[in-house]
Amino acid sequence: MPEGDTVWQAAKRLHGALAGQVLTRSDFRVPKYATVDLTGRHVLNTIPRGKHLLTRVEGGLTLHTHLRMEGTWKVFGHGERWTGGPAHQIRVVLGTDDRSAVGYRLPVIHLLRTKDEESVVGHLGPDLLGPDWDADLALANLLADPARPLGEALLDQRNLAGIGNVYKSELCFLLGVTPWLPVGALPDDRAAKLPGLARRLLEVNRDRVVRQTTGLRNQDLFVYGRAPRPCLRCHTQIRVADQGDGSQERPTYWCPTCQSGPAPAPGSPQRWRERYRRTTS
Repeated sequence: MPEGDTVWQAAKRLHGALAGQVLTRSDFRVPKYATVDLTGRHVLNTIPRGKHLLTRVEGGLTLHTHLRMEGTWKVFGHGERWTGGPAHQIRVVLGTDDRSAVGYRLPVIHLLRTKDEESVVGHLGPDLLGPDWDADLALANLLADPARPLGEALLDQRNLAGIGNVYKSELCFLLGVTPWLPVGALPDDRAAKLPGLARRLLEVNRDRVVRQTTGLRNQDLFVYGRAPRPCLRCHTQIRVADQGDGSQERPTYWCPTCQSGPAPAPGSPQRWRERYRRTTS
């Protein structure tokens, strides 16, 4: 599932291509909206809300999309070949005289009244990259269930919106605790700086092509995706395991030396064991 900075970049591309323009093409390739035609309407804007995208058009309508794991929006110039995947994976096309925004593999598509946007994003906590950011509320949300593992609490978009598996792992490393540490066990000084640290990480990366959390040349991330390579700080082998109830693939990376706290229960890394074995062979 994409991180908040990835969605912010997608919103920026869509806004730049469509905002203020009249739609000359409207093609919804999903049964529910197969007869919808937005041609002739001005596009007002596209904004991100956590991991959600809201494209507002004239007449009080909003196109709500969510990328989840596989979805993407691509923007192409007039006459440019579309390269986001095979044609059967296209779900939505919005075009102007000189641009085409093409949504590939979008798993969530809603066309709703703009006044009803809260029905699809109202459950979200403070947006790390949004104008509604409230660090105190985000921290209060996280601490409301003190027994919950920190990694799971960070991924819960009702607490704060925009963190995915990458930032979950990197934040826990920077805080020096494992993602399985109960939120309530997080030392007060580290809990106090968590929301601000999360926001800074997303802010500095929202305009970058390659996400970077380390500040080091040629080493972009501390732990995410780095198992079984050595930790950049202590050289202990980085580990990986699933976190959560198993309903989604949520690879979680950590350094067992630099990060204090509980490790995953025996057997929980099963899903990633084969991938881990291939990287070490």
